[in-house]
Amino acid sequence: MSATITAADVKALRERTGAGMMDCKKALEAAGGDMEKAVEALRVKGVKDAGKRAERAASEGTVQPYIHATGKIGVLVEVDCETDFVARNDEFVAFAKDLALHIAAAAPQYVSEDDVPADVRAAELKIYAEQAADKPEHVREKVAEGKLRKWLEEVVLLNQPHVNPDKHDGKTIEQLRAELASKTGENVVIRRFSRFAVGE
Repeated sequence: MSATITAADVKALRERTGAGMMDCKKALEAAGGDMEKAVEALRVKGVKDAGKRAERAASEGTVQPYIHATGKIGVLVEVDCETDFVARNDEFVAFAKDLALHIAAAAPQYVSEDDVPADVRAAELKIYAEQAADKPEHVREKVAEGKLRKWLEEVVLLNQPHVNPDKHDGKTIEQLRAELASKTGENVVIRRFSRFAVGE
């Protein structure tokens, strides 16, 4: 006998996951009314759907500011989504505001690895290769590549762990962006940012 799925169950699951009503209802039915199984099923579905979402146009969004208490550092960040409904969503706006704070503290130079110019990447790799010159020849390239990877983690926004690891469980900005995309069911794109610091 199948479990009876109530509207309250569907609403509770929607509040926990941010998934659509029909997706919540289907997940609960498939899980026989088991809330935890339904949450897990929606998470798996969210990850699978994220690839499809990435191809959809993100033409709505929000621009959020952050000004440090000293007034010496300021950030503007644009985060885009697909619909005005999500762009006005409290969680979406909070993500953008939190992102602006992170950018002020972490000072990334690029949004994604694709934004790093090839000549800049090559110049960094050359420096790391020269630094590894005293290592045995067969490991030099790996050492230089490892240092380049570490550098990309420091300068690329999506690769950076959030500056508040306690609040965000040590997740990277890309992981947090993907989670928000999964919750909203929309393509979420960190389009661009500008960071201003007095004297820089």
